[in-house]
Amino acid sequence: MLLVLLPPSEGKANGGEGASLRLESLSLPGLTAARDAVLGELVELCCGDEEKAREVLGLSEGLRGEVAKNAGLRTAGARPAGEVYTGVLYDALGLATLDAAARRRAADSLLVFSGLWGAVRVTDPIPSYRCSMGVKLPGLGALAGHWRAPMAEVLPEAAADGLVLDLRSSAYAAAWRPKGEVAGRTATVRVLHAPTRKVVSHFNKATKGRIVRALLTAGAAPKDPAELVEVLRELGYAVEAEAPGKAGKAWALDVLVDEIH
Repeated sequence: MLLVLLPPSEGKANGGEGASLRLESLSLPGLTAARDAVLGELVELCCGDEEKAREVLGLSEGLRGEVAKNAGLRTAGARPAGEVYTGVLYDALGLATLDAAARRRAADSLLVFSGLWGAVRVTDPIPSYRCSMGVKLPGLGALAGHWRAPMAEVLPEAAADGLVLDLRSSAYAAAWRPKGEVAGRTATVRVLHAPTRKVVSHFNKATKGRIVRALLTAGAAPKDPAELVEVLRELGYAVEAEAPGKAGKAWALDVLVDEIH
């Protein structure tokens, strides 16, 4: 089974009008205790001094309202994570416009990393929130460090024996780095502007979203990084691949794009 690791988006749709958050209902139940710890710290912080909360969370004056949103997380309405996360990558991925079969593949394959939840499936109901992986909460410290131990327990099982496609940014990759045998069947991806060989944030995110959508729509099931390279080329992408020099390291894939859009 293909497992795709995605970053979240800073921007998020408003929460739903349905039932409130139930931590025990989220996927990867081995993360429940760690999620509860972050949630408790975040709600307590945001129920206190607003200026301190803004400073800790790195929020501008224009995002002051996010503090109140975080303070009400335990009772806020939840909706599927795939509807909460917005932004360039998720617009290009277009979960809502996938056909039924591709949506089922998305539910099984996509895992979104988060400073608050650790990682969730796109079908997991969560409220809208603001808490990046780079935050250092007063009682827990740096969130990437908080998540490493529970992630190390849970994520290898989620990866099972299939290909891991890692599309996370560096801040979220710090919470879990595949090791050993899992690393050997992991592929990381950079998207480069072919004429300049530079990464440009916007089209990097958009192209990653399009790649995931193409894999889901095609029903592609590459078993390892080498097969992934061939599948991406068949889907029309120019890919340069670098196999790891030694065991226990991930493959590095560069996808070359001529146009920035």
